[in-house]
Amino acid sequence: MVSPVWHPFTQHGLNEPIPHVARAQGALLHLADGGTLIDCISSWWVTTHGHCNPRIAAAIAQQAGTLDQLIFAGYTHEPAEQVARGLIDLAPKAPGQPNLAHVFFSDSGSTAVEVALKMALGYWHNRALDGLCEARSRILVLEHSYHGDTIGTMSVGERGVYNAAWAPLLFDVDTIPFPAPGREQLCLDALKAACAASPAAFIVEPLILGAGGMLVYSPAILREMAAICRRHDVLFIADEVMTGWGRTGTLFACEQAGVVPDIMAVAKGITGGAIPLAATLATAPLFEAHRSSDRARLFYHSSSYTANAIACAAAAANIAIWQEEDVLGRIATLSAGIAERLEKLAQHPAFANPRQVGTVAAIDLITADAGYLSDLAPRLRAFFLEHGILLRPLGNTIYLMPPYCLDAGQLDAIFAALAAAGDQFAAKA
Repeated sequence: MVSPVWHPFTQHGLNEPIPHVARAQGALLHLADGGTLIDCISSWWVTTHGHCNPRIAAAIAQQAGTLDQLIFAGYTHEPAEQVARGLIDLAPKAPGQPNLAHVFFSDSGSTAVEVALKMALGYWHNRALDGLCEARSRILVLEHSYHGDTIGTMSVGERGVYNAAWAPLLFDVDTIPFPAPGREQLCLDALKAACAASPAAFIVEPLILGAGGMLVYSPAILREMAAICRRHDVLFIADEVMTGWGRTGTLFACEQAGVVPDIMAVAKGITGGAIPLAATLATAPLFEAHRSSDRARLFYHSSSYTANAIACAAAAANIAIWQEEDVLGRIATLSAGIAERLEKLAQHPAFANPRQVGTVAAIDLITADAGYLSDLAPRLRAFFLEHGILLRPLGNTIYLMPPYCLDAGQLDAIFAALAAAGDQFAAKA
């Protein structure tokens, strides 16, 4: 029987198998047919401590019997207050830079970025109303970036086949070249020139671009990009939806550059990956630009489930784990294990361009069949599925972003499967 479910990023006309997952624990997915898969990508980059973490699961169960949902326009509840305080406490801090001081809740990474963009434009709009500046509306973006699949986030992401159908809905942006090796100065010079024209904001994925191909750049470049924006009074937005919650080796990627963004979007790992929640953090000037006795100047954004109490309880439990357990120690151990095995895999003649930031690692399969729509990625997915591995390559880029509970034996199994993939596909490389 054909399922009525329409799956994301799935071409149902190809009739590819869709495994039925019955339950999960730690880094393992248990299938309805009795098989298991090692979750190498944290179920789309969300699961941090492992599936069904007992502390988070208990918090969800307890909250579900107390308060499930509450309108958040003009009302509040303790789980949201607790999470907001925790986020501000954990957020990046640096000498001489204003702290992130206010938290706006939403439901997903895309909405967290939409909120960030609206905050930035609202800031300049309201300041212009006060006669403090000219209104600004231009957004700067980094080449190859991805920030989500809603209209605003597609607008500030890379354009291609994945959003061509909606091109009439997207707004124009100015694109800054990605600071690939040898092109760092080109990137910085372009950013300086663009900032001189007084745009509203510059949005980046700090240190590593995810869906754009796991492209890596240095903390020094991130630091200089933020400094250029500060010198030109351009808002700096950090999309930490993927990079946050330890993926890059620190709690937030911006920490490695000593950068406090004006606006920071977080999601995915905010609840440990257990339940949807997102937040957009902003410095005091962003908040104050919207605070007024004039109701027409309030921040017009919400969703029905803003700051859902059950989701906030999960996030509060996740924050407590970060505050009370040695999560960074687990991340360091996992990162070292990945680095050791990645170095060996890089000697395989079928692979090139190994790179790693924290627990995120990627390597490219050498092939002429590397396009996003080539049949290489589906064939690789099927190959890994047969080997008990959940991976979703980006074209010819195979990447890992596992939960932090992954053990050495599971790592060995993953890299054995990667090497076997190199053996099988090398003849076609």
